[in-house]
Amino acid sequence: MVDDRRLAELEAVARDIRYHMVHMMGADKPHHFGGSLSVVEMVTALYFYKMRYDPADPDWDGRDRFVMSKGHTVPAQYVALAKLGVLPMEILPTLKQLGSILQGHPNACMTPGLEACTGSLGQGLSFANGIALAARIRGLGIRVYCLLGDGELHEGQVWEAAMGSSTHKLDNLCALVDRNHLKSQGEVDEAKNLEPLAEKWQAFGWHTIGIDGHDLRQVCDALDAAEAVKGKPTVIVAQTVKGKGVPFMEGQFQFHNAPISQAQWAEAMRILAPEEGVA
Repeated sequence: MVDDRRLAELEAVARDIRYHMVHMMGADKPHHFGGSLSVVEMVTALYFYKMRYDPADPDWDGRDRFVMSKGHTVPAQYVALAKLGVLPMEILPTLKQLGSILQGHPNACMTPGLEACTGSLGQGLSFANGIALAARIRGLGIRVYCLLGDGELHEGQVWEAAMGSSTHKLDNLCALVDRNHLKSQGEVDEAKNLEPLAEKWQAFGWHTIGIDGHDLRQVCDALDAAEAVKGKPTVIVAQTVKGKGVPFMEGQFQFHNAPISQAQWAEAMRILAPEEGVA
């Protein structure tokens, strides 16, 4: 269980990730602002609280694995890896530049710290299943985490993978759903209704936990609870706000993948600026 001191540290990390992420995205170039901002607390809790991970050896065999299935939100992961020292902070502004190792979707073949090439939505959970099964065969006591978008759950392959996870009783696997209710062109449930979402996962044989995805105490507690579940995989359905932390982006699908003006960027930087005296 996370104590108050640790919680305050994690909240500071999340604020810093948001600041550096929007800073590196900049103005006048399309970026996935909305979903990247909504996953910050989950990425923070995974890298800075829960996962067994050695930044000095990101290929360590005993590390927990994290698959960012909704690959367009990898900017949050880039900043987390930079804060850990896996990536140099100074390369963050090269995001999506020609030749940069920081592309708009994860490329595990060129970027240290990434576990999978993702971005073709729906495939990440299948990939995570493979890692979890391989770990069992090899006798590795690791955990595998897979972060999915709620719009991504419209893909049939997600549910095929979910059946496989439960069939093989992959209790070393934890999926997290970024339930921000918006996708690139509007409301998720207007396109295809996901509700009752928790019951759907339960029907597929998963242990289900529902949380506020921006409450770091709830995120950390849910990750702890998931580790204690035996005999089945766990999914954490995290209620979030697309664009969280930048008021003019919050709850607006238009910022799923779009440029912002210099004035908007300056306003976002002002809002997200670290508190005085906070590194």
